[in-house]
Amino acid sequence: MFADVSFPISSYQVFTYRIPKDLSENVEIGVRVRAPFGTKENAQGVVVNLKRKAGFKGKVRSIGGIIDETPLFDETLWELINWVSRHYITPLGQVMRSAVPSQLSRSYSPPEHLLVQLNSVTAEEISALETRAPRQFQVIKLLENQETGVPVASLNSTMPNTAAVCLALEKKGYVSVARVPRIPDLSDLSITPVKKEVKFNKAQEQIVAEMEAKLRKESFSSYLLHGVTGSGKTEIYIHLAQRAEEEGRRSILLLPEIALTPQIAGRFRAVFGEKVAIWHSRMTNAERAWTWRQICSDAFTVVVGARSAIFTPLKNVGLIVVDEEQESGFKQESPAPRYHARDVALMRGKLSAALTVLAGATPSMESYYNQAMGKLNYLRLKRRYGAAKYPRVHMVNLTTEREETEDYSIILSRLLQEKMKDRLEKGEQIILLQNRRGFAPVVSCGDCGFVEMCNQCHITLTFHKAGETLKCHYCNFQKSCPTTCPSCSSTRILLGGTGTQKVEEKLVELFPEIRCVRMDSDTTRGKGAYTRILTKFSEGGYDVLLGTQMIAKGLDFPNVTLVGIINADTGLYLPDFRAGERTFQLIYQVAGRSGRGDKPGEVVIQSNNPDHSVIKAAARLDLEKYYNVCLSERRELLYVPFSWMAKVELCGKKRREVEVCAELLLKRLRDKPKHLEILGPAPCPIERLRGNYRYQIIFKSSKEKDPNGQSLHRFLQNNLVDRGFLKRQKGVTLQVDVDPVSLL
Repeated sequence: MFADVSFPISSYQVFTYRIPKDLSENVEIGVRVRAPFGTKENAQGVVVNLKRKAGFKGKVRSIGGIIDETPLFDETLWELINWVSRHYITPLGQVMRSAVPSQLSRSYSPPEHLLVQLNSVTAEEISALETRAPRQFQVIKLLENQETGVPVASLNSTMPNTAAVCLALEKKGYVSVARVPRIPDLSDLSITPVKKEVKFNKAQEQIVAEMEAKLRKESFSSYLLHGVTGSGKTEIYIHLAQRAEEEGRRSILLLPEIALTPQIAGRFRAVFGEKVAIWHSRMTNAERAWTWRQICSDAFTVVVGARSAIFTPLKNVGLIVVDEEQESGFKQESPAPRYHARDVALMRGKLSAALTVLAGATPSMESYYNQAMGKLNYLRLKRRYGAAKYPRVHMVNLTTEREETEDYSIILSRLLQEKMKDRLEKGEQIILLQNRRGFAPVVSCGDCGFVEMCNQCHITLTFHKAGETLKCHYCNFQKSCPTTCPSCSSTRILLGGTGTQKVEEKLVELFPEIRCVRMDSDTTRGKGAYTRILTKFSEGGYDVLLGTQMIAKGLDFPNVTLVGIINADTGLYLPDFRAGERTFQLIYQVAGRSGRGDKPGEVVIQSNNPDHSVIKAAARLDLEKYYNVCLSERRELLYVPFSWMAKVELCGKKRREVEVCAELLLKRLRDKPKHLEILGPAPCPIERLRGNYRYQIIFKSSKEKDPNGQSLHRFLQNNLVDRGFLKRQKGVTLQVDVDPVSLL
C-alpha cells in the first residue's frame, strides 16, 4: 500500500510513500505522519490519499512513523479542511498546519509532578525528627496545616532537594507521595464568572423561539442577528447553547479580539462551569495541547475563542455563533490559508447541519447584502436590554476648537474635559478610544522637514515614550530617538500626531488623581494581561479605560457612562475601499459601550471633519442610511458585496524584478471571462513591507454574471495553480488572497 502525503509547503504537489507493514493498520486519510522529505528525515505531513500502486517508476521512500493513532478529524471536519484548501487556493498541507498546530496531538500527556501529603504521625515521631533529621522535621511542619496534597516543587524555596526529603519520609510512612499530571492553570483566561438573572423581553423571546425551532430540526440554518449594542445578544447565545446541550450537541462561539475572550468566557462559565473551553493564539503550548486533548475527549460542550477555534475537533456541533462578524480580525492575512472565519463558520455549519448565527451591531456589508438577497435569515433587536437607553452623542469640531482656544496641540476638548470631570466626581467610569498606539506616530525635523522612516517598510516610525525609542508597527524595527536631525543636524525634533501614550500623559496632567489604565498591544503582551486589566476595571479599580480598537466592542461595564473618541478621523482616509465602513463601525461600536446599565450614557466624538458623511452618519447612529449610501457606491465600482474578489500579491527584495514579474504575469493570463475585471498591476499602497517591495493585481467578478464565484475560481486555478505561477521565481513570491478584506 502507498499513501499520498501533503506537507505544509507552498507547493500543491503531493508525495507518494510506501506504507510499512507494521503501520498499515494505522495509516488512514487525515492521519499525520513523519516521512523523509528533502533534507529532513522526519518532516511532518498529512495523509490525503491511499492507493495500491505508486503510480510512477522510481525509488519510493517509506513513511517513518505516525503522529496520530487515529485521524484527528471526523468526516465533517476533514471535508471542511478540504473546502478551505479549494476555496482559498491553498495546499492542503498548509491548511492542516493552520487547523492543527504541529505540537497538538490526541495522545498528548501533560508532564507529571510530585504531590506530597501528610499521613497520621504521632507527636513523639515528629519530635524525634527534630534532632535526628531536621529537614524532614521542617517538611512535616510545613504540611501539618495542609488539607490537600502540596506540590513538592513549591517547597524548594524553603530548602534544597525537597524531593529526596519527601521520598525519605514516604519510606517511613509519614507522608504519601503521588505522581499526578501537571494540568495547566487556565484561570487567567477568563474573568470571575458573574451570574445574571436574565428575563427576555418580547423581541428577544420571538428571536429565541424562532432559532430554537431551527436548532431542534438539526438542519443547517443561517441567520444574521442584527442587534444594537447592549441589546442582549450574549444572553441569546448562552440560551441557545443551553438548548443545544440539552439536545446533546455542542457549540462554538467565535470572537474577533482576544481581548473579548475573558469577559465573554466568564459569562459562559457562569452557566456552563468547567465545560467551557477557551481557544486563542495567546495561550501557551501546554494550555493549547491540554485543551485540544480535552476537546478530543468530549470534555467540553462550548468552545469560546478567536478565529482558529472554528477548526477545533468538537464533536456533534449544533450551534456556531460568530460575534461581531464584521470585524477584520476574523480574516487570517498571513500565513496561508488566508481564510475568513465567518465564511468557514458558515461552511462548517452547513456540513454539521448546525444553526449558524452571524451577529453584531454593525453587520459587514457582505452580510447586510446577503440578508437583503435572502441568503441569510434576518433578525433584528432595535432596543437595548432592560432599562438601558442609547447614549446621547455630542460632536466636537477640533478645527474650530483649536481656533477658539489658540491651542493647536489639543487632545481633549473642553467639552470632553467637562464631561470627564463630572463622571469622576460621581464615581462613574469612562472609556476613551484612540486607535493608534505609541506616543507620536510621526517624528520630523522642524527645519528641513526630514521624517523618520522605517528602513524595511514604507511607513513612518512611531515614537514610544518608554525607552525613548522609535518603532515600526509592521516589522518591529527599533532604534533610539535622535536628539538632532540626521539630515541637517537641527535640534528642532517634532513629535507629530497622537497615540495612546500621549493621551495617557495628558490625562494625568489634567486629572492628577485619576486612575487610568491603558489597553493596547504594548500593555497586553504578558500572559493574562487582558484578564487582569478587564477584571480590575470591572471591579472599579480604574476610573478610565484608554485603548485602541480592542476596547471598542463586546465589553459590558454597567458603570461606564461616558465614552470619548479622541480622533474619529483615524483610518478614514486610508486608500482602501473599506475605510469608510470600518470607521463608521468603530465609532458606532465604541459609542455603544456607554450607558449599558441603569445610568444614562453620553458619547463625545472629536473630529477634524465633522461634516464628512461617514462621521455624520456615525454621530447620528444612522446605520441604515449610511449602509444604503455605501452599497450604492460599491455597486457603481463593482466592489464587494456586488462582486467576488481576489488579490494576487507579488513581493521581492528588488522593486524592478517585482514590477517586471507582475507585468509578465498579467500578459500570460489566458481564457479571461468577459465579466472579469482586472485592476493593475500596481504598487500596493504600502509599497515596501518588511524589506520586500509589493505589487498587486485585483480581480473582480460580477455576482450577477458569476453567481457562485465558480468562474473566478476556475480562472485562478487554471492560470495560477495548474500553470505553476505560484512557484517562487527570480526572487519574487506570489500570494493569492481570495475574498481580501484589505487592499493596503
